[in-house]
Amino acid sequence: MKTSLRTIVLGALVTALAHLGAAPAAWGADPIHIALSAPLTGNFAEYGQNFQKAIDLAVEWINAAGGVKGRPLVIVAGDSKADPKEAAALAQKFTSDSRIVAEIGDFSSTACLAAQPIYDRAGMVQLSPTASHPNFAPGSVWSFGIVGTQAGEGPFMARYAVQKLGKKRIAVLHINNDWGIVSKDLFVKAAKEMGAEVIAVEAYFETDKDFTGVLTKLRGAKPELLYIPSFYNEAALMLKQRDKLGWTDVAVMAPGSLYSPKLLELGGASVNGLYTSTAFFPKDPRPEVQKFVKGFEAKYKSAPNLFAAVAYDAVNLLAEVIGRVGTDRKAIRDELAKVRDYPGVTGMITFTERRDVVKEYRHLVVRNVEFVLFDQ
Repeated sequence: MKTSLRTIVLGALVTALAHLGAAPAAWGADPIHIALSAPLTGNFAEYGQNFQKAIDLAVEWINAAGGVKGRPLVIVAGDSKADPKEAAALAQKFTSDSRIVAEIGDFSSTACLAAQPIYDRAGMVQLSPTASHPNFAPGSVWSFGIVGTQAGEGPFMARYAVQKLGKKRIAVLHINNDWGIVSKDLFVKAAKEMGAEVIAVEAYFETDKDFTGVLTKLRGAKPELLYIPSFYNEAALMLKQRDKLGWTDVAVMAPGSLYSPKLLELGGASVNGLYTSTAFFPKDPRPEVQKFVKGFEAKYKSAPNLFAAVAYDAVNLLAEVIGRVGTDRKAIRDELAKVRDYPGVTGMITFTERRDVVKEYRHLVVRNVEFVLFDQ
């Protein structure tokens, strides 16, 4: 199996070295290498490309400020396509490269779980910006997650559906992978405990394109709300096909996986009315958030989303930890586990004993093909 792997010397480092006409050694110290495993092509490319954009921006700023203790930060990026086999192959390459001190990635819980045993055996930090399966971080002392888990978001979304929106008859259509199954399970459990009736549950595969049959089946159960743990490609198709069926009297809700401009682009007006959540919102007035948002908008001419924000937090957090303890892989892991109240753009980051975090989520809804806070 052939896996794309390339070294990216980001932003200000490129500018600085071009100025100097020299290699990274011109800094007077060896570069610090961090790996990135992400879907840079394929069905989930928009997510991985947001990782890369935000990390590019963060590294540009870190290096412009003198690097990490005077050493330039370099990202070694590999394209996993969010495929478990590709993610595992990248893990083998990254862990066997003695220059690499830690890894950021992958995007999906399934890809992260597939690569996890390799990072564990090699003794390298695996810091995922987005893996929210509750078994991911506890699966290895080398694994960390910063987006929160479905153990938190599932009940949050159930409260949104049952208590805030008053929906009592619920159907679920979820992607059939590790993340989709646990997202469904935790949402359903919480909704039932709040007095809702879950009247139908169906699954689909990533390659599915025609949802007319399953939507017709779910419509026949007459739910008040349809919960869709999914990603933007298939969710846009679902919502367009729902509109064609004329099934407009059901509320639709999804986890924060759908908080992406790509969903709006692909789904258009069919996305209006969708309820979701986020741990990051670009209009948050905190200085660290506004610095990130303005810098991202200036560089890329678009607003950052949650996936960019968690990747930005991941690389900044690693840079701070490496600045404290150096580049020994075990020292990085031990120091990362001690992180408390780190002011990330996605909120305070404090690792639990499970090496994941507890996030505060916000209610979102799509109005006029735009994500807005539900209470606005």
